[in-house]
Amino acid sequence: MIVDTLNNKDLYSHISPRIAAALAHLAETDFTKVDIGNYELDGKNLFVIVNDYETKPREVEPFEVHQQYIDVQYVVSGEEEFGYLPLAEQTPSKPYFAKHDYAEFDYENNKSEAAFIPFKAGMFAIFFPQDMHMPGTSTSPQRVRKVVIKVKI
Repeated sequence: MIVDTLNNKDLYSHISPRIAAALAHLAETDFTKVDIGNYELDGKNLFVIVNDYETKPREVEPFEVHQQYIDVQYVVSGEEEFGYLPLAEQTPSKPYFAKHDYAEFDYENNKSEAAFIPFKAGMFAIFFPQDMHMPGTSTSPQRVRKVVIKVKI
């Protein structure tokens, strides 16, 4: 997992050309003027999801992992926290669902191991397949606009 601001995006561009393209797109686009929805950048290799939502308590959200895509998440406005822990010997509460590229893990079974990290406007996080993450949480409801760029592995 990587957490940083777009000011430092060039530090991570060497990871892969697709991650470099995702970070460049985040830096070049005014997402306050983009409608909610899904947008292709490079077909199924690189696509953007723009969403507005209200955060939820961590107790009601699952952790998730992906096998086919890396998540590049960027907070446009608002603030949330995300849960994180390395995927190790955890057993999913719902098996991997290939069509939507995710497996879920219960919060209760992982809460003692998880770190919860503040995620503020202007910050991005990159979640790799070995990174269990729980986005969109906070102790009190917050309005958030977030962009997720799915980067094909």
